[in-house]
Amino acid sequence: QVQLIESGGGLVPAGGSLRLSCAASGRTFSNYVMGWFRHAPGKGREFVGSIDRHGLITDYTDSVKGRFTISRDNAKNTQYLQMNALKPEDTAIYICAASPLGETPSESAYIYWGQGTQVTVSS
Repeated sequence: QVQLIESGGGLVPAGGSLRLSCAASGRTFSNYVMGWFRHAPGKGREFVGSIDRHGLITDYTDSVKGRFTISRDNAKNTQYLQMNALKPEDTAIYICAASPLGETPSESAYIYWGQGTQVTVSS
């Protein structure tokens, strides 16, 4: 019932920044916890962070804490991932997801997934 489309990926040097966007269809965006995951070659899908329905509570994996910031604009049906101080190990496909549960749902609770956008960080 929710379509998620990511954008904003690209190639950046180490230490650079990118801002990813996830646009959601429908008029019930505010009912979902939104999350970001990433999938690197040879590595399983990894949780990056999430933001609750009201945009008040965020959760991040330790490896990105202090560098990445998740936000959302319910009026625009969009969530964002601001990535600063990027490292080569951040290279992955970044995937947007939505969960009807909150505030910090498990991965299995995410029922809608985008196709992902490629982020490549060069040395």
